[in-house]
Amino acid sequence: MAIRPRTWVVFLLLALLSSSAAEASHRVFPDLQSLDAVADRAVGGGVDDPDPLRTGFHFQPPSHWINDPNGVMYYKGVYHLFYQYNPKAAVWGNIVWAHAVSTDLVNWLTLQPAIYPTAPFDVNGCWSGSATVLPDGTPAIMYTGIDGDGRQVQNVAYPKDLSDPYLREWVKPDYNPVIAPDARVNATAFRDPTTAWREPDGLWRLVIGTKDNRRGLAVLYRSRDFKRWTPARRALHYGDTGMWECPDFYPVSTSPGDVKHVLKVSLDLTRFEYYTFGAYDHATETYVPDAALAEGNDGLRYDYGNFYASKTFLDPAKERRILWGWANESDSTADDVRKGWAGVQAIPRKIWLAPDGKQLMQWPVAEVESLRGNHVNITDRLVEAGSYFEVQGLMSPAQADVEVSFAAMDLDKAEPFDPAWRGVDAQTVCAARGADVKGGVGPFGLWVLASDELKERTAVFFRVFKGEGDGKHAVLMCNDPSRSSYADHLYKPTFAGFIDVDIAKTGGKIPLRTLIDHSMVESFGGHGRMSILSRVYPTKAVGDKARLYVFNHGESDVKVTHLNAYDMRSAKISNDIDQLTR
Repeated sequence: MAIRPRTWVVFLLLALLSSSAAEASHRVFPDLQSLDAVADRAVGGGVDDPDPLRTGFHFQPPSHWINDPNGVMYYKGVYHLFYQYNPKAAVWGNIVWAHAVSTDLVNWLTLQPAIYPTAPFDVNGCWSGSATVLPDGTPAIMYTGIDGDGRQVQNVAYPKDLSDPYLREWVKPDYNPVIAPDARVNATAFRDPTTAWREPDGLWRLVIGTKDNRRGLAVLYRSRDFKRWTPARRALHYGDTGMWECPDFYPVSTSPGDVKHVLKVSLDLTRFEYYTFGAYDHATETYVPDAALAEGNDGLRYDYGNFYASKTFLDPAKERRILWGWANESDSTADDVRKGWAGVQAIPRKIWLAPDGKQLMQWPVAEVESLRGNHVNITDRLVEAGSYFEVQGLMSPAQADVEVSFAAMDLDKAEPFDPAWRGVDAQTVCAARGADVKGGVGPFGLWVLASDELKERTAVFFRVFKGEGDGKHAVLMCNDPSRSSYADHLYKPTFAGFIDVDIAKTGGKIPLRTLIDHSMVESFGGHGRMSILSRVYPTKAVGDKARLYVFNHGESDVKVTHLNAYDMRSAKISNDIDQLTR
């Protein structure tokens, strides 16, 4: 569904009022780039002045600004996460590649930055890129450097010591840059190389994001030796959606055993992502998305919320593909400077092609469940129309993992889909039919990070609409943080998507999993067919004062067929190198 122009303008204006819009143009705050002492005091170290909004089991360093996940990979039994980082302040700038390692994707050891400006080809910054493990087992990082002329060029780096599983030191060859923009390329918008792959002709290929005026492009380069790269004759793909950054291109297996290729791009103009999948022809270097897939504003997304600059990698240890993504702040720059940190990485997710071949599905990696503690179970509890109840028994609902399955008891009460909503997207529908608007079947779901008096609460819910004609019901999933906080200067958009599920055939059942982590609400609907991440900043519903509720604001009764809620222990994120061997 395409969003209407007027609605889209309003959405962009709201986005520009938030701090997240600053990064779209890589805005620099010169007066905030030397506030290390202020930032360090603001973090409080979790002892003298703990920050109730810092996450407990999502990855974030002790302080300062982070954004895109980079160079994610697995090497000699160790998972590597590199990420864009400002070592001096809690705003964007001074960008280096920070580095963390883990043996379980849950507990992390933070290391010294791996790649930072040292040479003319990256003197003004080391921006995003990817890792490729070469046939002899050597990891190679391709990244975008900002050279002395402000051009975006692509550079390569290799580990200094291949025997070190933590890959703590990296070397940049003198022959960098290995890819420089020619006269046909916009040198100020040419970045974020993908993981490379080698094809039957023996050539390596990778994709870089760029733009030509308003047209975003994924351009293909090839090389025989990983040193000298030449452009393909034509772009791999393009779209009239502005700059394409952080592209990702990778194969997925289909149920008959065939292979499709996924192309994901991050849209600098609107700050969301979309993906397609289809056929890639090695011989002609062409990619054709499946005809049934929409693109641009209507395209499929990994996540319909605050999730950007994502990157995947193939995990050979468990034969799965893992997705990382960045969740920006939705408070103000002043708030970020005060608290001394900004940006969190989403939970790593396993990603795969759905059995029906219509979309990708995703789910938190299984290792996250190792943090589960105290358990609360509810079975076959009826939630009558207009009622709610508190889920009691958790030590801290501010840091929890909740899995619940709902069953709508009377789908005949579903409200019709308003014809006026044709031509708009799910987010607009959710804004018009939020959690406080009574419906037929729904809204029903969870109130998370709720205060005792329910004046602060974030709603994660479903709403079911009658299908047009004899079509199946439309199932809307929403994150509604409009009542999440008393604080001022917050960007609190509703996020939403329509889940491709025939709820009549499931007997009215729809499952939901929500990870609650202080200022992160990360939800998965329909067994991973929909995911929505929101950032929220409660002032009352913090720590042990937070509450969890199930609610039903529709005319149809709803049954909680089962609910399992778990307190989540905090992940260990440390600079103690012995941590990984304990």
